[in-house]
Amino acid sequence: MSTQIQSGLARSLEIGDWQERLEAIYETMREMSTQTDPQAMVEAYSRRMAEMFPTNRRISLSRRGLKDTQYRITRYSEWEEKLNPWQNQDRLPLLSGGLLADLIYSDRPHVIDQLEIDEDDPAAPYLEGQQSLIAIPLLDQGQALNMVVLTREEPAAFNRNRLPEQFWLANLFGRATHNLVLSQQLQEAYSQIDRELKVVADIQQALLPREMPDIPGLDLAAYYRTSRHAGGDYYDFFPLPDGKWGMLIADVSGHGTPSAVVMAITHSIAHLYPSQKEPPGKLLGFVNRHLTERYTGNLGAFVTAFYAVYDPATRELTYSSAGHNPPRVTRACERSVEVLDRARKLPLGFMDDIEYPSATTHLEPGDRLILYTDGITEAPSPDGELFGVRRLDGVLQQCYAKTADELLNSLVRGLKGWTNDAPPTDDRTVVLATVLEDAGQPTPE
Repeated sequence: MSTQIQSGLARSLEIGDWQERLEAIYETMREMSTQTDPQAMVEAYSRRMAEMFPTNRRISLSRRGLKDTQYRITRYSEWEEKLNPWQNQDRLPLLSGGLLADLIYSDRPHVIDQLEIDEDDPAAPYLEGQQSLIAIPLLDQGQALNMVVLTREEPAAFNRNRLPEQFWLANLFGRATHNLVLSQQLQEAYSQIDRELKVVADIQQALLPREMPDIPGLDLAAYYRTSRHAGGDYYDFFPLPDGKWGMLIADVSGHGTPSAVVMAITHSIAHLYPSQKEPPGKLLGFVNRHLTERYTGNLGAFVTAFYAVYDPATRELTYSSAGHNPPRVTRACERSVEVLDRARKLPLGFMDDIEYPSATTHLEPGDRLILYTDGITEAPSPDGELFGVRRLDGVLQQCYAKTADELLNSLVRGLKGWTNDAPPTDDRTVVLATVLEDAGQPTPE
């Protein structure tokens, strides 16, 4: 568009009828509604305003976060380089006092028909040669934290009847831009948090077993999936004296990073337990005491846990539970299910003086043992019905020729089908062990 045509359009809009002005405002609002970047929005708005309100210069000011009489020039129509004030604040001129300071700190709109400015005014270079000025405050929480200053080279050039229109248009634009900036900053914050959560998840994954241990007579498989990047589920194995093995599964209350932190603490405490020949309940008591005294008491968190010691020589499984979902054993010979719930007390982290009892069961070749967290049985269908222990038992009672990995894959497929493969609302962990048919029982040393 030529300068002459653009100038004519501006004059037409300034004195034209309400239909022309309405159409111009409509197009401005329409274009603003499509913007997703604050900088692009400012540029588009400036172009529209130049068509509607003829000016020679345009200055944007901000006093946000500054001391009295201080302000920044955030935009200036004569700058060759268009700075982004949200990203280049250190490059913006910081001025103090003078005419522009008086205008922005007054919190009011102003019209000056015959501009006179002192040579020593800090804004003199920006207003040189200008004779008319209109100052439009952009209000934020009742204060003019920003201001738009429009100037013309001729005196009395601004139509006061258009000032209300300019005022509400500028403030509508300012609020929309502010919201875009906040949205952009929020998105950047989310991205930063997301990156940090991925680091937390990587650290958490490093605390879990890298591979299944080689426990004589057992075929092992495990499944672990968090509801977010990091979660509160935890499982582990501990080599013990006399060829025995410890199996631990735990579930920290809550989700996300706080649960992951408590999970890491639980891992550290469990690995510091010195009495490896004690019954399983002693380890739970040790972890509970340290969690309660130092951590969960102030956080309001708790941990459900199940710890078992398996003896390959006798196929005995001695266990203790701190409020955890009772593991289940499907018996090969009877096709029945045994629920391991005979040694159960409160979760870890409630009281520091709880004694956890232990109980023992015997495993036979072909038996299936499953340790799991409540994210498995409480996985909802699209209709809100929970997966439940009945369906869990149904998977375990499938063909006994399957390996632990195959059986686990069947369970995972069943879960995905049940939930319609929706993202999990809770962490999901399974440790599955099959007692091998031909595993000769080693002789204790």
